[in-house]
Amino acid sequence: MPAAPPSSEETFGALLFPHRHLLGIAGLGPHEILFLLDEAEQWIALNRGAAKHDNRLAGLTQINAFFENSTRTLLSFEIAGKRLGMDVVNMHAATSSVKKGETLIDTAITLNAMRPDVIVIRHEASGAVQLIADKVDCPVLNAGDGRHEHPTQALLDALTIRRRKGRVAGLTIAICGDVLHSRVARSNILALGTLGADVRVVGPPTLLPPQVERMGVTAFTDFDAGLEGADVVMMLRLQRERMAGGFVPSEREYHALYGLTPERLARAAPDALVMHPGPMNRGIEIASSVADDLNRSAIPEQVEMGVAMRMACLDVLTRARRGVAGW
Repeated sequence: MPAAPPSSEETFGALLFPHRHLLGIAGLGPHEILFLLDEAEQWIALNRGAAKHDNRLAGLTQINAFFENSTRTLLSFEIAGKRLGMDVVNMHAATSSVKKGETLIDTAITLNAMRPDVIVIRHEASGAVQLIADKVDCPVLNAGDGRHEHPTQALLDALTIRRRKGRVAGLTIAICGDVLHSRVARSNILALGTLGADVRVVGPPTLLPPQVERMGVTAFTDFDAGLEGADVVMMLRLQRERMAGGFVPSEREYHALYGLTPERLARAAPDALVMHPGPMNRGIEIASSVADDLNRSAIPEQVEMGVAMRMACLDVLTRARRGVAGW
């Protein structure tokens, strides 16, 4: 019996996603984003089953180097790596040599000398992940750098929207709140726009980036107008830790003008989906009754999709190292 012909993935794998790292959404084409979304689908099914392990990455080492505090992103990447069979090590900056004065480049060289197979990095400075990626021999995933990007968050958000709405193209998506300080907003603007969505950004003038329209979005400073007819309403956290000046008069006034309440949500499409990357400031950017609405809120589903999406990214980026055919 003749051998079965090679699959398209075996033949063209490296063409489907030719990138060594995942440092941002910028530079990814729609077919590459869709490829990663499709890859995540298999892991959703696995994660919902009783046996949640696939050992295809057994023997590989994953280092999660988090120079900035995180709970859900770190936990999500750790679970993703372990479910794929990897040895996962978490490095926290508070207990690392960075606190003793070691430079970021020296840290990168040290991590590289330990021969990891993939490094996941979160850092408070924009561009820090790129700096480390240039110094190591393994794939690097950006888990958030400064105000720059948070690519896996945008991918899991796109996956959530596609599963709930059946598509991304043609939807009107309103990203609301502290857009200025949000790497999540930037990555989502790039990802959702690339996939054909009509993206709006909504917030007070002090929290919208200058000339944000150049990113292909429509900007609104009137919250009610920005929500009108939206298919998806994505709320952003008010990032107090990144604010050095008086960006908003008070949290109470911010909620009065830009907080998502049931009354405000009524201006969106009747079946509008509510999203939030977390952690949420309840009673500030979103009312609890909206966040907990089982019919409208996709917030818990975003967390679930995050594990599947990160499993997909870890799998794809390590295929060349594992000698997978076509990669």
